[in-house]
Amino acid sequence: MSLNLIELNEIDKEYRIGENKLHVLRRVTLHIKSGEFVCVTGPSGSGKSTLLHIIGCLDRPTAGDYLLDGVNVLNAGDESLSRLRSNSLGFVFQTFNLISFLTLLENVELPFLYSDSNIDKKHARQKALSAIKRVGLSDRITHRPFQLSGGEMQRTAIARAIAINPKLILADEPTGNLDSKTGKNILDILKKLHADGTTIMMVTHDMQVASAAQKTIQIQDGSIC
Repeated sequence: MSLNLIELNEIDKEYRIGENKLHVLRRVTLHIKSGEFVCVTGPSGSGKSTLLHIIGCLDRPTAGDYLLDGVNVLNAGDESLSRLRSNSLGFVFQTFNLISFLTLLENVELPFLYSDSNIDKKHARQKALSAIKRVGLSDRITHRPFQLSGGEMQRTAIARAIAINPKLILADEPTGNLDSKTGKNILDILKKLHADGTTIMMVTHDMQVASAAQKTIQIQDGSIC
């Protein structure tokens, strides 16, 4: 039986805006097993991205407990969280987040600069090239982002996410800026990664995109329905 990779228990998230409080997440409890492909759906403003950011250690909840692969994330300091992100988590964002003056290969190599895996430059490049090959961009390694199509930029982002062989890939609206055909190609890559054993959590408001996942969770007004 697969063990829980993610355990969220009674997670709340509030933001202060002046004297007012904005309650974004309300008592969210969610367990995801290693090897699952889970999609969180819901309308804009429902708390999907906030939830993903908390799971990705990019934000902290106001209350509740969070275990990632058995580690209590909420007790970890900033340095430990940074190390956890760089070694265990791969991120794929709607806006790609590529560095414009770097080549495709250099963008994919970036996670190794922040990883504490002690991998040398030669092996880091081999891993980056392997990840690029998996997404079908081996003939684009010297191109810069402005020379790539939207689909190619997103595939580059996926290659960057998988280069370090993360325990979990977090994808935030990965097809949101793409046409339907290109979006399908991106989903096919994510499904192949899942079939190879990668745990994936994706958020989207598009139910057709959500159908690619193994399990779907709906969130409304900060609560899981």
